[in-house]
Amino acid sequence: MLTTLRRIIQDVTGAQDFREALGIMVQSIRQALDTQACSVFLLDRRCGEYVLMATQGLNPLAVNKIRIPITQGLVGLVGEREEPINIPDASTHPRFLQVPEAHEEALKAFLGTPIIYHRQVLGVLVVQQHEPRRYDESEEAFLVTLAAQLAAIVAHAEATNAIVNLFESQDSSAETTYSGIPGAPGVGIGRGVVVFQLSDLDVVPDREPEDIQEEIDLLETALASAREDMRVLGEKLSPTLPEDERVLFEAYQRILDSESLGGEIIAEIRQGNWAQGALRTVIQVHVERLANLENEYLRERASDIRDLGHRVLAYLQRSDRSLPQYDEKTILIGEELTAVDLAEVPEGCLAGVISAKGSSSSHIAILARAMGVPTIMGVSEIPIQDLQDKEIIVDGYYGQMYVNPRQSLREEFEHLAREEQQLDASLEKLRDQPAETTDGHRIMLMVNTGLGAEVGLSLAAGAEGVGLYRTEIPFLIRDRFPSSEEQRRIYRQLLTSFAPRPVTMRTLDIGGDKSLPYFPVKEENPFLGWRGIRITLDHPDIFLLQARAMMRASEGLNNLRIMLPMVSDVSEADEAIRLLKKAYADVCDEKYKIDMPEVGVMIEVPSAVYQARALAKRVDFLSVGSNDLTQYLLAVDRNNARVAHLFDSLHPAVLRALIQVVEGGHQEGKHVSICGEMAGDPVAVILLLAMGFDSLSMNASSLSRMKWVVRQISMKKAAKLLQEVLGMESPVMIRCHLELALERAGLGGLVRAGK
Repeated sequence: MLTTLRRIIQDVTGAQDFREALGIMVQSIRQALDTQACSVFLLDRRCGEYVLMATQGLNPLAVNKIRIPITQGLVGLVGEREEPINIPDASTHPRFLQVPEAHEEALKAFLGTPIIYHRQVLGVLVVQQHEPRRYDESEEAFLVTLAAQLAAIVAHAEATNAIVNLFESQDSSAETTYSGIPGAPGVGIGRGVVVFQLSDLDVVPDREPEDIQEEIDLLETALASAREDMRVLGEKLSPTLPEDERVLFEAYQRILDSESLGGEIIAEIRQGNWAQGALRTVIQVHVERLANLENEYLRERASDIRDLGHRVLAYLQRSDRSLPQYDEKTILIGEELTAVDLAEVPEGCLAGVISAKGSSSSHIAILARAMGVPTIMGVSEIPIQDLQDKEIIVDGYYGQMYVNPRQSLREEFEHLAREEQQLDASLEKLRDQPAETTDGHRIMLMVNTGLGAEVGLSLAAGAEGVGLYRTEIPFLIRDRFPSSEEQRRIYRQLLTSFAPRPVTMRTLDIGGDKSLPYFPVKEENPFLGWRGIRITLDHPDIFLLQARAMMRASEGLNNLRIMLPMVSDVSEADEAIRLLKKAYADVCDEKYKIDMPEVGVMIEVPSAVYQARALAKRVDFLSVGSNDLTQYLLAVDRNNARVAHLFDSLHPAVLRALIQVVEGGHQEGKHVSICGEMAGDPVAVILLLAMGFDSLSMNASSLSRMKWVVRQISMKKAAKLLQEVLGMESPVMIRCHLELALERAGLGGLVRAGK
């Protein structure tokens, strides 16, 4: 049987397309089990039905025609129970559903097993036989094994739209729902405008130029036109975005300069290729280099370079770029959207954004949050080409999009959108109000930052300082280590922007999922390897250079705080503090008049939780990095789609660890803060208040809403809720309990659309 399994899997994986793979699967299983019928039903979630997608033994004309509601029939029962069902005579079972089109009247024995991937039922694999009998244990195990193999193939087909394209749509105007990753909160209602790629660089051939200088002249004209596009779009967006974000479009202009990308293309032309071929070669090199990097932020920059290349090619080909016809309420849709795509939408017309690729940390999502535009990322299953001019609702809270919504649903979301506007208007009044509970307990609300776009937004939201500045961002966007003076200027700008508010700068935190292209760290298990403070202590030259730059930048401001990442032992804190004192002495010798900055430690690993008090004795403050601490406590890689659903900061183990950190810090009289997604989660904020955290640091877009939570609850109520959830054993139960508490307190608008 093992040999047969291997042969079937080999044949299936060698199929040319998904339809052929299903055909091979049902034919091979039928022969291997010597049974009369084998069929695959896949779940069409848009309609809530199992669709017959392949069969050997049932009516072949019924493929794509038979649709079984998820609550009906034995197929539906297999999906409900999420386990195999083995019945000697299916016709006698109360859930038996007669489907005349199947021509299965003579089939009695039934064995069905669910096709499950990441705990989600994707379909049902069925075998049937004329004689009434139970399939034996070996046959059942055989079918379960193949269903597990088939699950990965089906999941891949879903991700690439292969299944959506095979399902026969019952009605092109019917309401359908798709799910993605929430990118920016809010509700958007409008008409779909699909953005396609410009001229296709990949199909441009190499060609020997007749006149090299003429090709160079053509290129420089095209580059100048593309630079002008970027300038105009940058100016157009400037009233909408914080001023610092204009740097993005200035960077595009510099990339298109003759001394940068243009110089490389000209060199290729001189090597004997025409302008279009030279452009393709250079762009592909840059895109491939970025796309192969482990760092997510840099990988996503590949789409920016590709987009610039397409725009230059359009001018080289002298094609008149016709912009889409934007609707008054445009829902912008694309495979991989860029900042320029957003900028081209007329002012006031962008109601929502949907990107088939990307995540909540993609630059396009960050921009959308800064612009206040509801956004969904990573909606891989959408049929993009069919969404032009369709009416669409974007729910940025849950990552749901509704195409051709029914009138009642549209009216419901229109009502929620009006409530959203009223809520946002009321929250603006809280900007200058303290984050203080109803019984007078005060907590500081600070922001996490690392990009220029977030500075203006943070100040506008009333941030009391920066709880986490990711200093690795300037390192990630360069092709070399930034010099001491370059770092000083960057840090000075941030410290000046927030003065006199405190700014907590984390020392260089690379390794894990953040690898510098010019300082690669290749390890089999990078998250447990050479990262964070471990790297910088092994390279004191890097650490001291950065520390001195930070301290020089603080002259006359003295609002700098320095934080050490990934500390797992007190000896690391001792060595880092020694180096910081050396850096301080060096800077003072240079005649800078500064105070020694406060120094803190990030609590991100379990060992630091148990040494929280010992660490607090050595430093001025502690700060919990909730994302990494959750990841390490639960042994869950949050970037791994297979286990990401297990990542939950409301897990009882995480909550108890947080309590221990606060107690350890406060026993030494030290300030304890928390940063990460948990600090911006409205249900978690209640618990963090009760635990006694002194400050919370979050994304700027979450700040006003978290302030609303704090000002609507008492410490007594928060403490009661904390005690209640500490008696619970499931993070799902804890979250539901807290969401219900928010609803009862009139704060339901924080976890869903509406007030």
